[in-house]
Amino acid sequence: MNVELAGWPLFRRGKVRDTYDLGDHLLMIASDRISAFDVVLPTAIPGKGIVLTQLSRFWFDLTDGLVPNHRERDEAIRAEITGRIGADRSDLAGRTMLVRKAERIDIECVVRGYLAGSAWSEYRASGTVAGEALPEGLERASELPAPMFTPSTKVDDGHDVTISRADLAGLVGADLALRLEEASRDLYGVAHDFARQRGIVLADTKFEFGMVDGRLTLIDEVLTPDSSRFWDATTWRPGIEPPSFDKQPVRDWLSGSGWDRRPPAPDLPAEVVAGTVDRYGEAFRRLTGFPVPASDVLSLV
Repeated sequence: MNVELAGWPLFRRGKVRDTYDLGDHLLMIASDRISAFDVVLPTAIPGKGIVLTQLSRFWFDLTDGLVPNHRERDEAIRAEITGRIGADRSDLAGRTMLVRKAERIDIECVVRGYLAGSAWSEYRASGTVAGEALPEGLERASELPAPMFTPSTKVDDGHDVTISRADLAGLVGADLALRLEEASRDLYGVAHDFARQRGIVLADTKFEFGMVDGRLTLIDEVLTPDSSRFWDATTWRPGIEPPSFDKQPVRDWLSGSGWDRRPPAPDLPAEVVAGTVDRYGEAFRRLTGFPVPASDVLSLV
């Protein structure tokens, strides 16, 4: 899918999003690209960019009173940018978000409420998560005694590296480190309880922050299947990690395909694409209470 805007200055091209520089604002465009094992795959997941954008917008609106975020809400500014894009770019409807430019803090603010993924691997090996000791006898997918804040360095290319809270304070200062932790914990708590009421367990998630006009501000995407581990509450139980509402079918197929995890990646079969579309759509439906909207009813910005 072509998400380029000819003549617009490109700010950053990521694995999924293309971001354009509009001066005081950025225009984020979520494509249908999908990555696995740090490689962008040749096969797109139809509608994925719309799910990511509309779900982020949903959470930004829901949590705006808790932590400020960078989504631009001024209708006059949004209308001006929509006019600059032009009606002929209806292919971008629903997958763009106009945001205020922030001074990004290069930290992934991860909050874990359950023992899964790399946290389970560390606990099984050493009884710790992010270097902090946990009680003995926890099982895979167990709910933690309390949510844990496990920050990591933000790396655009390659794997992020988990750091201690003391290391975070050394990088950004004790005051900002505390503010990042408190904001992350507050957001996780509200989102976890909201999701649980809708039959979804928010096992873990990551947030990104920046400074806008001197205020700590939530940026990038938020609480999507690409940045969070969502489980079906009806299938969750300690001891077995349930399937996630994310790209796990893609990872599973690639792991069994014989691919060596180096580019280029193989094309995905149709059934894997369809299964992934279903998972993203189901997460959206359960969390928002609505089906994924069709692009022709969505605005450009």
